[in-house]
Amino acid sequence: MATVPKTTTGLFITRSIDDLNVEVEQKGPKLKRELGPWMLIALGLGNMVGAGIFATVGTGIHNYAGPAILISFAICAVASACAGLCYAEFSSMVPVAGSAYTYTYATLGEFLAWIIGWNLILEYGMSAAPVATTFSGNIQLVLVQYLHVVLPQWATGHYDPVHGTYFDVIAFFCVLGFAILLTVGVKESAGANTIIVIIKMGVLAFFVLVALPHFVGAHFTPFIPNGWYKPGPSSDFPVVGIIPGAFFAFFAFIGFDSVTVAAEEAKKPQRDVPIGVLGSLILGTIFYTAVAIALIGLQPASKVDPITPLPTALAAVGLGGYAWVAVLGAVLGTSSVVLTSIYGQSRIFMVMARDGLLPKGIAKIHPKFRTPANMTLIMGLVVGIMAGTFSLDTLLSFVNTGTLSAFLLVCLGVLVLRYTQPDRARGFRTPWVPLIPAIGALLSLGLMVWGTNVFIWTRFGIWMVVGLLVYFLYGYSHSEARKAALKRLGDG
Repeated sequence: MATVPKTTTGLFITRSIDDLNVEVEQKGPKLKRELGPWMLIALGLGNMVGAGIFATVGTGIHNYAGPAILISFAICAVASACAGLCYAEFSSMVPVAGSAYTYTYATLGEFLAWIIGWNLILEYGMSAAPVATTFSGNIQLVLVQYLHVVLPQWATGHYDPVHGTYFDVIAFFCVLGFAILLTVGVKESAGANTIIVIIKMGVLAFFVLVALPHFVGAHFTPFIPNGWYKPGPSSDFPVVGIIPGAFFAFFAFIGFDSVTVAAEEAKKPQRDVPIGVLGSLILGTIFYTAVAIALIGLQPASKVDPITPLPTALAAVGLGGYAWVAVLGAVLGTSSVVLTSIYGQSRIFMVMARDGLLPKGIAKIHPKFRTPANMTLIMGLVVGIMAGTFSLDTLLSFVNTGTLSAFLLVCLGVLVLRYTQPDRARGFRTPWVPLIPAIGALLSLGLMVWGTNVFIWTRFGIWMVVGLLVYFLYGYSHSEARKAALKRLGDG
């Protein structure tokens, strides 16, 4: 058996990987192992292919990088691939739910693990709210244009008395409905998600095929209108160019790592989770690139609609009759993101609570449904209220910052573990270490530094201060790892 680093009781106490693997087999209700590799790939695509490609690609092209959004996508893909390979190695060693939080706990210590777990709330939880708002906008479009149903003004948007809106009812029930579905069972939810993924990937393929006969190569000139990085035209876009475009477009790549939170529900986690991570990332990147090329081929970058790029582009070339297909894809895409986001966040909270860093009641598994029912429903209510009440467009950069910080520490964690536990069995090994983890860490850090602005970092700082207060006021003293270490010292 591999040598486990010496346990401490300080901020950087680590959890033994052997203990983590044994923990999930202890007595009591456990999560069902029902997910195979294709369901895991669909889970990753369900969270990855959504609002990012159906909406944010328009803003990325129109406001940030122009046709050079393709380079931005390439930067995101390389950063994500490096992080994905590191995720795959970790998941093959630690087939436990918790994603980057668990991996960091096993390598870099509890304090950094808490920071990652706190930031994953942004990725999995907070990101569901603006996506649900996008879902609501598309549903309302269908109701008005196709069914001639108009909701009361107060129920059509977030709290904005000036414009007569107070609560987005559709966004709220979208989130709550998927939370209830997840409470009933992961197999049912994963099955529904797989169907949604197949349909929306078909929609993207359909868009590309329909757009190809109308492709205009001149739309790609100038290819790099804003350079790599320069001041933007307004406070809404303080910096523009390829690098800020990559930071913005990174939201489209968030989600493939959600596969790792399903490790305790995978049939063969050492094999299936790496396949799910890399498979969803590769397929997602291929579709993103194809859709971006087809979209720019239809319309010049300056004419691409930032909000509804695909249906608007189709209408611009006389293909408005196909616009409903793009709307269908947007509805399905956003719905699957909401589902997988709530799924991921409930599992992250479950593992953090099991470690004692959050109240134990959060980790309770329902004896019949075998899911963390309490946490899932709580998440559904909280995120649903947020989606119905707040305008969260600017939260996009907030979410990206938290996710990139997780990617950074996962890449560093692989480097640490290769040197501290080189003999540990690995079902999957990240190739070209230390090059791959180093590239992933540097790109993640670079996008965080040069893709954002002071306002985003200020909000992120406030979020981190709140997280540190929770950790030091509750998590530090209730940590199961720390209590066990102190007990061993007392017995010694």
